[in-house]
Amino acid sequence: MKKIAVILCGSGFKDGSEIRESVAVLLALSRHGASVQCFAPDKAQADVINALTGEPMVGETRNMLVEAGRIARGAISPLSQLQVSQFDAVIIPGGFGVAKNLCTFGTEGSKGKVLPELKTILEKFYSEKKPIGAVCIAPAVLALTFTEKQLELTVGPKSEASDEIEKLGHKHRVTHPSQCYVDTKNKIVSTAAYMCEAPLHEIFEGIERLTEEVLALIP
Repeated sequence: MKKIAVILCGSGFKDGSEIRESVAVLLALSRHGASVQCFAPDKAQADVINALTGEPMVGETRNMLVEAGRIARGAISPLSQLQVSQFDAVIIPGGFGVAKNLCTFGTEGSKGKVLPELKTILEKFYSEKKPIGAVCIAPAVLALTFTEKQLELTVGPKSEASDEIEKLGHKHRVTHPSQCYVDTKNKIVSTAAYMCEAPLHEIFEGIERLTEEVLALIP
């Protein structure tokens, strides 16, 4: 059985992991018989956003691990406990929280930084030639992590986000939300998901394809 780590960062598309994308990843991995363990940083979110109004909830703080536990039904561990040697691949669902909690791409673009403990983990997966999957805005985390690798990534259509990714020396590939893009050389798979305006079934189709390709890259 292939064992996959899934990295979350809260619960909600405005300030954490996108719930539908996260569930789609977990559903696809279950359908293909993979063993899954979810992880999230045991740290405060960058901010808390009212998902109904889109306005910041001033003075409120939430913990990424605690909030992500809602998606994982409590079956989640601190990111600090992720041992790369125990997994065959890693997948990061999207959500704007990824661009604020796991890195600072959301506010600094190509000048952003990646959460140090996550950067170390991703570098280990890469160096051990283990596949990495990235959904929605999550390819930006990889772009910031691997600035010397000239990755091929997709965040869907050409956009400000894709321009910032290309500023880091990577190649952006335009895709439909029901598609994914496979960078075979670097063993990285990405799909646009909610970076595009698309019906839910197309989002799920793209994530299903991403999951299949990640699993196919495992020896």
